[in-house]
Formats: sequence, structure tokens, C-alpha cells
Amino acid sequence: MTNIGTDSKSDVLERTKNKTTKPPMFKVYLLNDDYTTMDFVVEILEVVFRHSPITATSIMLSIHKSGKGLAGVYTKEIAETKVAQVHSAAARSGFPLKSIMEKE
Repeated sequence: MTNIGTDSKSDVLERTKNKTTKPPMFKVYLLNDDYTTMDFVVEILEVVFRHSPITATSIMLSIHKSGKGLAGVYTKEIAETKVAQVHSAAARSGFPLKSIMEKE
């Protein structure tokens, strides 16, 4: 007797699910100091972090009032690059502007 529609191999296929996890995100902050000009901070926020002039000015005022301001949230490698770009641009321009990153 033969079974129609079946074969000797298993009819069950195993399906695996690929789980992807989101990479950890890091907040990049600019820190206030008494020497870096407000115009330079706005320029950094526009050039390095790609904020509009209005948003950059708002963030700069937040930095000035509270001591630090959130410039953006990125994956670790991008956050590290942004921090390095800030420090490099500040050093070239003779400012002590600092930025830090914190895990979200």
C-alpha cells in the first residue's frame, strides 16, 4: 500500500527566526565653559550635528543655562566620532569646548 502525497522524508520543515537586536544608543552632550563663544557652539551644532540654526541656538542656550545640552543620540561608533569631531574643531579654533557621551 502506498501513501499518496507523502514521501519517506519528513513533511515538517524547521523554521528559524533571526532575531536582531538594536545596538545600544549613546547621548552626546556639549558642556558649558567660560571661554567658548556662543557662536562657535551654534556652528558646531549646525556642522557636526546637522541641526538647523533655530534648533542649534536653542540647544546652545540650554547648554549656557544648565551646564550641558543634548546634541544628539547615536550608536556608539558614531557618538565617538562626533565627540572627536567636536574636540578637534574646538582645538583648531582655540576653544576648550568639550563633549561627552553617555549610554542611553
